[in-house]
Amino acid sequence: MNRIGLLLSVLAVTVSSAVFGQGAKNIVISEVMTNNTQSIVDEFGQREAWIELANTSFSTYNVRGMFIATDKSVLQPMSAPERISRMSMIPSGDDRTAIGARKHLVLYCNSNPAKGKLHLAAPVKASEPVWIALYNGNGVELIDSVTVPALAADQSFARHGGRWSVKSAENVTPGISNFIEASESKIDKFKREDPHGFAMAIMAMGIVFTCLATLWIFFTIFGIIMRRFVGKNSQAVGQQTVGVASGEREASVATAEHIDMELYMAVIGMALKQYEDNVHDVESGIITIRPKDTGWDDEYSQMTHFHEAITPTDHSAPRIPTNPQKD
Repeated sequence: MNRIGLLLSVLAVTVSSAVFGQGAKNIVISEVMTNNTQSIVDEFGQREAWIELANTSFSTYNVRGMFIATDKSVLQPMSAPERISRMSMIPSGDDRTAIGARKHLVLYCNSNPAKGKLHLAAPVKASEPVWIALYNGNGVELIDSVTVPALAADQSFARHGGRWSVKSAENVTPGISNFIEASESKIDKFKREDPHGFAMAIMAMGIVFTCLATLWIFFTIFGIIMRRFVGKNSQAVGQQTVGVASGEREASVATAEHIDMELYMAVIGMALKQYEDNVHDVESGIITIRPKDTGWDDEYSQMTHFHEAITPTDHSAPRIPTNPQKD
């Protein structure tokens, strides 16, 4: 029973070691810059030589405990502790060492490990050829290596499609996929140069304020133009209205004068016509008075109700007739 347990333990260790080793082999050196004067800066604003590692698999792999070597003497036969002493270990304790699928990790060289987990003491000489190697966590297995030629300031040596090539300063791509034959996209370059997004925020606010200022200027000028245009039109309409009113008054006066003139001419014409036809009265200048009995002074007809009827038999008591017609 103990033999079976021991066998299973050895088998598990072997399988895990194989899987671990297989995962480590998916990590490669992707890009190197030995003379950094205008490229990326670290957390302290300093520009240092850097090495970019890439995960070529579709699963996440943590490179903590692996080693970076720039001393070619580690290729000589020696013990693992002695080899490890000549290399720089990638420390643990930083989530960035867990490289995602098809992702990249930048490590700073010629630095002090006390500055951060991604700072290594591996020496890299600027403007001189340098050999760089990636070793597994056991300090024995060589995972990847490359000999970087002497580079000018801000040039990099990058892998693309299994081939290495020198990239100019404007095409350097730390932390993202490499482009050797094609230039770096603007988005990738912007991400690389502004990892914290400060420039993006400032640019966005600047665009918004610029657009608002442009709109304010446009509508202000447009309002001034429209006010002047409306004022001129109102003045022209007022003058036209005054002219029309004056014209109407003048037309009314002229019409009235025209009507009066026609009336006068008609009256004169009718008078002349009557004169020619002898229709008018002939006045002789003699006034003839003819008497006419109107009965206005007839006492009987006018004052009947004041008369009293006197009978022939009684002359002492006057009688007022009630009906003059019967008396």
